[in-house]
Amino acid sequence: MAENSELAPRRDRRAGPLAPRAAPLVTIEPEPSAFYLRAYWQILNRRRWTVLTVVLTLTTLVAIVSFKMKRIYQATARVSVEAEPPNMQTINNLYQSLPTDPAFLQTQVNVLKSDNLAWQTIQQLGLGENPEFNPMSQPSKAAPSDSPTVIQDRLIRPFRSHLRVELMRDSRVLEVSFESVAPGLAARVANSLIANYAEYNFRTRYDATRQASGWMEQQLDELKAKVEKSQQALVDYEREHAIANVSDKQNVVEQRLADQSKDLSEAQSARAQKEAVYDIVRGNEEQVALVADNPLLQRLEEKYADRQAEYIEALGQYGPNFPKAVRIRNQVAEIESLVERERKQMVVRIRNDYNTALRREQLLAAAVAQQKIEVGKLNQLLIQHNVLKREAESNQQLYDSLMRQLKDATVSAGLRATNVHVVDQALVPTVPVRPNKSQNIAVGLLVGLILGVTLAFVGEGLDDSIKSAEELERTIGLATLAVIPRESTIKSPPTWLLARKAAGSTPEGKVELTVLHRPASALAESFRSLRTSVLLSTAPRPPQVLLVTSAQPKEGKTCITLNLAFTLAQRGSQVLIIDADLRRPKIARTLDLTNQEGLTSFLAGSHSLEAALKQSEALPNLWILPAGPHPPNPAELLSSPTMEQLLQGLRRRFDHIVIDTPPALWVTDATVLSRFVDGVILVVESRVSARGVILRTYRILENSGTKILGAVLNKLDMTHDGYYGSYYRYYRHYYPEKGSEGAGTESRPGGKPSVSLTPKNI
Repeated sequence: MAENSELAPRRDRRAGPLAPRAAPLVTIEPEPSAFYLRAYWQILNRRRWTVLTVVLTLTTLVAIVSFKMKRIYQATARVSVEAEPPNMQTINNLYQSLPTDPAFLQTQVNVLKSDNLAWQTIQQLGLGENPEFNPMSQPSKAAPSDSPTVIQDRLIRPFRSHLRVELMRDSRVLEVSFESVAPGLAARVANSLIANYAEYNFRTRYDATRQASGWMEQQLDELKAKVEKSQQALVDYEREHAIANVSDKQNVVEQRLADQSKDLSEAQSARAQKEAVYDIVRGNEEQVALVADNPLLQRLEEKYADRQAEYIEALGQYGPNFPKAVRIRNQVAEIESLVERERKQMVVRIRNDYNTALRREQLLAAAVAQQKIEVGKLNQLLIQHNVLKREAESNQQLYDSLMRQLKDATVSAGLRATNVHVVDQALVPTVPVRPNKSQNIAVGLLVGLILGVTLAFVGEGLDDSIKSAEELERTIGLATLAVIPRESTIKSPPTWLLARKAAGSTPEGKVELTVLHRPASALAESFRSLRTSVLLSTAPRPPQVLLVTSAQPKEGKTCITLNLAFTLAQRGSQVLIIDADLRRPKIARTLDLTNQEGLTSFLAGSHSLEAALKQSEALPNLWILPAGPHPPNPAELLSSPTMEQLLQGLRRRFDHIVIDTPPALWVTDATVLSRFVDGVILVVESRVSARGVILRTYRILENSGTKILGAVLNKLDMTHDGYYGSYYRYYRHYYPEKGSEGAGTESRPGGKPSVSLTPKNI
C-alpha cells in the first residue's frame, strides 16, 4: 500500500504525560417533599406496564369469575321477639310487654340457627331431594350405606351456610335471610323456618307449663298435710298454757314496762338535779340564795346589805358610840342572825328534797326490774307459740300461693299465646344479591391497582441496577461524562419527519451511525456532549489515546466508540478507531468493512499496518483498524511489545485514537491495554448494570493503575427520567435539524477539515 499523506505524522505533537484534571462533583439537594414525590412518580412511570398488567389481569379474572358465577337470590323475613313471658300467667298479664336484654335476644338468634329447626325445615320442604343442598341425591352420587346421622349432618351444613340471622340494631326485630339459586325456594325456606321457630317457642313453654302443673299438684297434697299438722300443734299449745289472747296480754305488759321505764328516767333526772344543788349548798351555805328560789332569803340579804351600808356611813360621820350608829349596828346584827337561820333551813330543805328523789328513784328501779322479769316470763312463754304460729301461717300462705298458681297454669296451658310476632313475610326476590358484577370489577380494579403499585415498588427496591447519572457517580465516585438516551425513547420532531419524507430517503437504522446519518438529532447531540466532556477531562491537553470498555457485554461500548470517533473526526482531527475486541469484533461489520486484514494480522506479522488500516468514505480524516481474524490468544497479542510499539507509532500519526475493547469484568484484554492509553471510558447500561458489577470493574481498572476519565450512562430511558426527558424533549426547539454533517465542522481548502485542538472549538 502506497504511503498516504493523510497518515503522515503531525509535527505539533506535544510529548509528556497527560496531567489529570479532577472533575468536581456538585450535588444539589432538592426539596425533600418534591424529591420523594417526583421519585415515586418516576418509579410508577418506569414500571407502568407492571402496574397495568397486574390491574388488567386481576380485573379480567374477577370479571370472568363474576360472569360465570351462578345468580344467588336472597329472601328476607323479619320477626319481632318479646321477652319470655312467665310460665304461670293470668289472662290479665297475658299480653303484657316485658323488657328484654341483649343476652335474651342473642339466645333467640342462636335458636334460629340451631340444627333442630334446620332439620325440621329440611324435612318439611323436602330439601334432601334438592341437588343444591344434597348433591348425593343424584343417582350417580348416591351412597346407600350412609347412616341417618351422616345424611342429617350433610344436609344441615349447606343449609346453615345459606342462612343468615341478624338482630337489627336498637330493636327486638330479628332478620332471617336465606340464599338460594331458586328465588321461590329462598322465600319458602325463610317463612318455614320462622313458622317452625314460633311453634318451637310455643311448644317449649306449653310443655314446661304442663310439667310444672303436675309437679305443683304433687306438692299441693304434701302442703295440705303440713298445714293441718301445724295448726293442730298451735291449738294444743294454747290450750296447755291457757293462752286466750296473746296479743292483748303482751301489749299490756309491754306498755306497763314502758311507762315504768319512763318514770324511772324522769326520777333519775330529778335526783341528779337535786343532788347537784345539794352538793353546792353543802360545801358553802352562802350559795343557797343563788341556787334556791327563796324570796324571803333574798329580801333579808338585800336588807342586810342596805343596813350595812348605812352603818358604815354613820360610823364615818358620827363615830361608833353615836346613838344612831349603835342603833344601826344592832339592826345589822339582828338581820344577820335572821339570814343565817334562813340559810340553815334552806339547806335542810334541799337535803330533804334530795333524799326524797333518791328514794323515789330506788323504788322505781325495783319496779322496772320486777316488770322486766314479768316480760321475760311472758316472752319465754310466747317463743314456742310464735314458732308454731309462724309455721302454720307460712304453710298456709305457701298452700294458697301454690293453689293459685296451679289454677293459673291450668288456664295458661290452654291459651296459645306466643312472644314471637312475624313483622314481614319473606317475598320471592326478583333481583339476585350475588354476583354484583360492577362492584366485583371495581374491587378487582382497586385491588389490582394496589397490588400492581406494590409490585412496582417491590421490584424497584429489588432492582440493583444503575438508573441515573447521580446514582452512578455515588457508586464509583467518578464524574459521568455523558448520558446517552435510548433511541426508542426519543421522540423525533415533526419537522424532522417532514424533512425526511420530502427528501424521499430513509435514515440508517443503526444507532452506531447516528452521528453520521442523523447529525442534528438529540441522540447525536448527546455524543457531542460526550466528546466535549472527554476533551475537557484532562489538562493541559485533551487525551489522545482513549480506551472504551464496559463491565458486561451488550452495554453499547462499540456504539459509544464509533460515535465518539465520528464526533472527534467532525472537528477536523485525524482520528483512528481500533477494534481491540478480538473475541467478538463488531466495528468492521457495523461499517461494512472487510475483516481479513486487521489488528491481529498486523500483530502476527501477516500484514503491514498500511494494509490493515481502512479509511472512511464519509469522513476522510477517520481511519479504522479492524480486529482482523480471530486469534487463539487475544490477551497475549494485546499485551505484547508489538502492541505497545504500534500505539506509540500511531500517536505520532493521529490526533485521537479510540480503542474498542471487550468487557473488563469478563476478560483481561481491557486491563492489559489500559496501560498504554491516556484514559479509560467506562460504559454503563442504564437499568442493566448492577452496582456491584460496576464497582468491581472500577476496582479492577483502578488497581491496574489506569487513568479512568469517567463513565458514560448508556441507553437511558428518557420517558422515565424527569430532567433528562425534559432536556431531550425540548432540544428540538433550540437545535432544529439540518442536513449538514454536524455543527461545529469547518472545511479547509481542498475539502479537508481543519480544526485546531483548542478549547474554544470543543
